[in-house]
Amino acid sequence: MQATEPSRDWHADPYAIEYPESAPFWEAAEAGTLLLPQCTQCGRCHWHPRAFCPLCGAADPQWRSASGQGEVFSYSIARTEEPYVVAYVKLNEGPLMLTNIVDCDPGAVRIGQSVTARFRRTPQGRLLPVFVPAPCVKA
Repeated sequence: MQATEPSRDWHADPYAIEYPESAPFWEAAEAGTLLLPQCTQCGRCHWHPRAFCPLCGAADPQWRSASGQGEVFSYSIARTEEPYVVAYVKLNEGPLMLTNIVDCDPGAVRIGQSVTARFRRTPQGRLLPVFVPAPCVKA
Protein backbone atom coordinates (compact mmCIF):
# COMPACT_ATOMS: atom_id res chain seq x y z
CA MET A 1 0.00 0.00 0.00
CA GLN A 2 1.32 3.42 -0.80
CA ALA A 3 0.53 7.00 0.06
CA THR A 4 -0.41 9.09 -2.95
CA GLU A 5 0.48 12.58 -1.70
CA PRO A 6 3.21 14.26 0.38
CA SER A 7 3.02 13.99 4.15
CA ARG A 8 1.31 16.49 6.46
CA ASP A 9 0.95 16.35 10.21
CA TRP A 10 -2.12 14.24 10.99
CA HIS A 11 -1.78 15.15 14.69
CA ALA A 12 -3.51 18.49 13.95
CA ASP A 13 -6.51 16.83 12.27
CA PRO A 14 -9.67 17.54 14.33
CA TYR A 15 -11.02 14.00 13.76
CA ALA A 16 -7.80 12.34 14.93
CA ILE A 17 -7.68 14.61 17.99
CA GLU A 18 -11.33 13.86 18.87
CA TYR A 19 -10.75 10.09 18.82
CA PRO A 20 -7.36 9.41 20.48
CA GLU A 21 -8.05 5.66 20.50
CA SER A 22 -7.57 5.77 16.72
CA ALA A 23 -4.03 7.26 16.93
CA PRO A 24 -2.24 3.94 16.15
CA PHE A 25 -4.38 3.64 13.01
CA TRP A 26 -3.43 7.12 11.73
CA GLU A 27 0.23 6.65 12.64
CA ALA A 28 0.35 3.39 10.64
CA ALA A 29 -1.56 4.99 7.75
CA GLU A 30 1.26 7.55 7.43
CA ALA A 31 3.57 4.60 6.73
CA GLY A 32 1.10 3.08 4.24
CA THR A 33 -0.03 0.32 6.58
CA LEU A 34 -3.64 -0.60 7.29
CA LEU A 35 -4.23 -1.57 10.93
CA LEU A 36 -7.32 -3.15 12.48
CA PRO A 37 -8.26 -3.65 16.13
CA GLN A 38 -8.22 -7.34 17.05
CA CYS A 39 -9.79 -8.72 20.21
CA THR A 40 -7.38 -10.50 22.55
CA GLN A 41 -10.24 -12.73 23.78
CA CYS A 42 -12.27 -13.82 20.74
CA GLY A 43 -9.51 -13.15 18.18
CA ARG A 44 -11.79 -11.34 15.73
CA CYS A 45 -11.00 -8.03 14.07
CA HIS A 46 -13.48 -5.17 14.06
CA TRP A 47 -13.89 -1.67 12.75
CA HIS A 48 -14.16 1.21 14.21
CA PRO A 49 -11.50 1.52 16.90
CA ARG A 50 -12.85 1.45 20.43
CA ALA A 51 -11.72 0.47 23.92
CA PHE A 52 -13.65 -2.82 23.88
CA CYS A 53 -14.51 -5.55 21.40
CA PRO A 54 -18.01 -4.92 19.97
CA LEU A 55 -18.27 -8.62 19.13
CA CYS A 56 -17.69 -10.13 22.59
CA GLY A 57 -17.32 -7.17 24.98
CA ALA A 58 -13.72 -7.88 26.04
CA ALA A 59 -11.54 -4.89 26.94
CA ASP A 60 -8.38 -3.63 25.29
CA PRO A 61 -8.26 -4.90 21.71
CA GLN A 62 -4.78 -4.89 20.15
CA TRP A 63 -3.81 -3.45 16.78
CA ARG A 64 -2.67 -5.77 13.98
CA SER A 65 -1.59 -5.25 10.39
CA ALA A 66 -4.28 -6.03 7.85
CA SER A 67 -3.75 -7.41 4.37
CA GLY A 68 -5.43 -4.45 2.68
CA GLN A 69 -7.39 -6.94 0.59
CA GLY A 70 -11.14 -7.34 0.45
CA GLU A 71 -14.21 -7.27 -1.75
CA VAL A 72 -16.97 -4.81 -2.51
CA PHE A 73 -19.87 -5.68 -0.18
CA SER A 74 -22.18 -2.83 -1.19
CA TYR A 75 -21.77 0.46 -3.03
CA SER A 76 -23.46 3.56 -4.35
CA ILE A 77 -22.38 5.94 -7.07
CA ALA A 78 -22.68 9.60 -6.13
CA ARG A 79 -23.68 11.20 -9.41
CA THR A 80 -22.14 14.63 -8.97
CA GLU A 81 -20.29 16.68 -11.55
CA GLU A 82 -17.48 14.18 -11.03
CA PRO A 83 -19.11 10.85 -10.00
CA TYR A 84 -17.52 8.84 -7.19
CA VAL A 85 -18.15 5.51 -5.47
CA VAL A 86 -18.97 5.15 -1.77
CA ALA A 87 -18.72 1.52 -0.70
CA TYR A 88 -18.61 -0.94 2.13
CA VAL A 89 -15.61 -3.19 1.63
CA LYS A 90 -15.56 -6.52 3.46
CA LEU A 91 -11.92 -6.89 4.45
CA ASN A 92 -10.33 -10.35 4.30
CA GLU A 93 -9.95 -10.09 8.08
CA GLY A 94 -13.75 -9.84 8.47
CA PRO A 95 -14.88 -6.27 9.22
CA LEU A 96 -16.78 -3.99 6.88
CA MET A 97 -15.13 -0.62 6.19
CA LEU A 98 -16.95 2.37 4.72
CA THR A 99 -14.67 3.84 2.07
CA ASN A 100 -14.36 5.00 -1.53
CA ILE A 101 -13.51 2.93 -4.61
CA VAL A 102 -11.12 5.02 -6.71
CA ASP A 103 -9.01 5.03 -9.87
CA CYS A 104 -11.60 3.27 -12.03
CA ASP A 105 -14.81 3.85 -13.93
CA PRO A 106 -17.56 4.12 -11.26
CA GLY A 107 -19.91 2.22 -13.57
CA ALA A 108 -17.53 -0.76 -13.63
CA VAL A 109 -17.65 -1.40 -9.84
CA ARG A 110 -19.47 -4.62 -8.88
CA ILE A 111 -20.48 -6.35 -5.65
CA GLY A 112 -18.02 -9.14 -4.90
CA GLN A 113 -15.23 -7.43 -6.85
CA SER A 114 -11.75 -7.83 -5.32
CA VAL A 115 -10.18 -4.59 -4.11
CA THR A 116 -6.88 -3.47 -2.59
CA ALA A 117 -6.24 -0.62 -0.14
CA ARG A 118 -4.38 2.56 -0.98
CA PHE A 119 -4.13 5.78 1.03
CA ARG A 120 -5.18 9.29 0.02
CA ARG A 121 -4.58 12.52 1.91
CA THR A 122 -7.69 14.25 3.31
CA PRO A 123 -7.95 18.05 3.33
CA GLN A 124 -7.55 17.85 7.14
CA GLY A 125 -4.16 16.17 6.83
CA ARG A 126 -4.58 12.48 7.59
CA LEU A 127 -4.13 9.63 5.13
CA LEU A 128 -7.39 7.75 4.64
CA PRO A 129 -7.73 4.24 3.21
CA VAL A 130 -9.47 4.00 -0.15
CA PHE A 131 -9.67 0.95 -2.39
CA VAL A 132 -8.91 0.20 -6.02
CA PRO A 133 -10.40 -2.71 -7.96
CA ALA A 134 -7.92 -5.56 -8.40
CA PRO A 135 -7.71 -5.16 -12.22
CA CYS A 136 -6.71 -1.51 -11.62
CA VAL A 137 -3.97 -2.34 -9.08
CA LYS A 138 -0.56 -1.03 -10.11
CA ALA A 139 2.61 -2.58 -8.69
